[in-house]
Amino acid sequence: AATAYVAATMYKSDDFRPYLYRTHDGGRAWKRINDGIPEGAFTRVIREDPARRGLLYAGTETGIYVSFDDGDHWQPLQLNLPVVPITDLAVHRRERDLVAATQGRSFWILDDLPALHQLKDEIAQAPAHLFQPEDVYRLPGFGFRPARAAFGANPPAGAVVYYWLKEKLKGPVELEFLDGAGKSIRKFSSSAPAEAAASAPPEEEEEGGARRSGPRARVTAESGLNRFVWDLRHPDASRFPGMVLWAGGVRGPLVVPGGYQVKLAVDGKAQTQSFTVKKDPRLQTTPEDFAQQVALLLQIRDKLSAAHDAIARIREVRKQVDELAARWKDQARAKQVVGAAQALAAKLTAIEEQLYQTKNRSSQDPLNYPIRLNNKLAALAGVVGSADARPTQQSQL
Repeated sequence: AATAYVAATMYKSDDFRPYLYRTHDGGRAWKRINDGIPEGAFTRVIREDPARRGLLYAGTETGIYVSFDDGDHWQPLQLNLPVVPITDLAVHRRERDLVAATQGRSFWILDDLPALHQLKDEIAQAPAHLFQPEDVYRLPGFGFRPARAAFGANPPAGAVVYYWLKEKLKGPVELEFLDGAGKSIRKFSSSAPAEAAASAPPEEEEEGGARRSGPRARVTAESGLNRFVWDLRHPDASRFPGMVLWAGGVRGPLVVPGGYQVKLAVDGKAQTQSFTVKKDPRLQTTPEDFAQQVALLLQIRDKLSAAHDAIARIREVRKQVDELAARWKDQARAKQVVGAAQALAAKLTAIEEQLYQTKNRSSQDPLNYPIRLNNKLAALAGVVGSADARPTQQSQL
């Protein structure tokens, strides 16, 4: 209660030095605490983080500085903030974000302050360290960033995981996400299996032409602080090359609100931290509603994967049959073998055409040709997952 901090300026007298002061005895004695802030960066504001004693933020004429030792030493906290005067600072207690007011140049918000709250000197000496993730809201939206550089970026949609590596690793680094009971949901690695990389299908077209699929999220293994964002989703349905879907996709459903864990595995050693996925506080959806929704979405995803796996198998078998017929075409019994091969290929094609609209070549083709079973399943998943609500009776029929 006897501690206070003061930021002062003398720039109107042509003195551009920083003036920060601290007292621990109610103002009877003051100590100047400027070490680490350049002479020309006069200070406008100083704030203590309410979640960690001695963690200070200072706003100067050129940017933001941070101190982990009650102001004895300062270091820049500029990150992606331009060189701009910081006129005021505030720590959002509930969301634990640092909000900076600039002189006529908008607001700047630094989220994920819990990573700074947990930072200690011994972490830098450890081979690896997993920070406890901040709790996250389950929201259906996604980050949007216009093409122009003058716009900022929204926070990532998902759970943000920070981990420290003392040195860059050649071996795999793995992150595994588990539910509250310890059941694995998804696992990500810094190294993709060679066979998966070689057989990865090209980018597919979904949602009326919007390209949604892409490379599987990879875990970084760089020296220093690393960040990974889990989109809070179960694994996707399987795909096949050249797939075109209309008003549907293959993305896995969002997990239900509740407690979760993340496990970091490095060099055979694992660390685990817990976090909570919260529901949108504006909703009245019950846990039972969420559970029913996700259960149905997982059933649809599995049926969609089964259809896509069947299509992939049909195409592979048909390819083998065609190759066999080509090899036998000059043999004595070629007519009988080729005829059987063609008959089998025709049967396989008939099944494939029930599962997938094989006439699709571009994202607009589903407007001209009726969708098949796989697209109906994908569209149904889109309807069920379009709102945080219990599935309707029509969706469950």
